[in-house]
Amino acid sequence: QVQLVESGGGLVQAGDSLRLSCIASGGTFRSYSVAWFRQAPGNEREFVAARKWDSPTYYADSVKGRFTISRDAAQNTVYLQMNNLKPDDTAIYYCAVGRPIQSTIRTAGAYHTWGQGTQVTVSS
Repeated sequence: QVQLVESGGGLVQAGDSLRLSCIASGGTFRSYSVAWFRQAPGNEREFVAARKWDSPTYYADSVKGRFTISRDAAQNTVYLQMNNLKPDDTAIYYCAVGRPIQSTIRTAGAYHTWGQGTQVTVSS
């Protein structure tokens, strides 16, 4: 069973960038779709970005043009590059794997394995 560990979160100012990493152990990403979700205090977990291993990629409208999901097969790692961060991006960010169909790729329930999360805080 694959296990996921996120890292790379932190406290930054609005307009700064961060790169989150999600490393898989006990398996590879190759047979899964991989997604990033986030959850702010008092809010439900929301979709951020996803990709099937070879293609394509999907983004929430709120991050399109600012965030990029990518993968490094050799490192068995998926990244979330976040540019031009805004205070509204403040949340715990989680990576997840699963085998969703296209219509559910933005749905948290379609993913069966989750990491522990990494905190991203953006100050204004």
